[in-house]
Amino acid sequence: MKPLRRSVLACALALTFALPMCSGAALAGANDPLFVNLTSDEPHRATMAIGFGGNQLKLGHPLVIFLNDRAVVIASMANSDKFAAQQALLADLVTAGASIIVCPMCMQHYGIKEADLLPGLTVGKPDLTGGMLFRDNTKTLSW
Repeated sequence: MKPLRRSVLACALALTFALPMCSGAALAGANDPLFVNLTSDEPHRATMAIGFGGNQLKLGHPLVIFLNDRAVVIASMANSDKFAAQQALLADLVTAGASIIVCPMCMQHYGIKEADLLPGLTVGKPDLTGGMLFRDNTKTLSW
């Protein structure tokens, strides 16, 4: 039994070291873009998504936050009382060079006008949003 145990242990150790090397495609490079898909207007979830993206931007990853479904209400100046903290984070990200794209269909559904958007936010178009989403080496996260 000892030789069998040694063989099993050797295989387990080999896999422990080999598997991370095989999965390198899933790891982010130093400057890989991050595309955050935010669908929620729940303040904690929104803060988590925006904050995580901001931290990655500081680490050198180009950042796009796509506000869609209920998240579009966060982008409206009319909701500044409810989303003051999230809107301040978005403004800081725009200043730092992030792109914040707002879904036009969702805006229409929730009654958000382009004139209501925070400064620096962009209404999405298929070529703009798709271009950001499908940039080489882009990683995506959803909240």
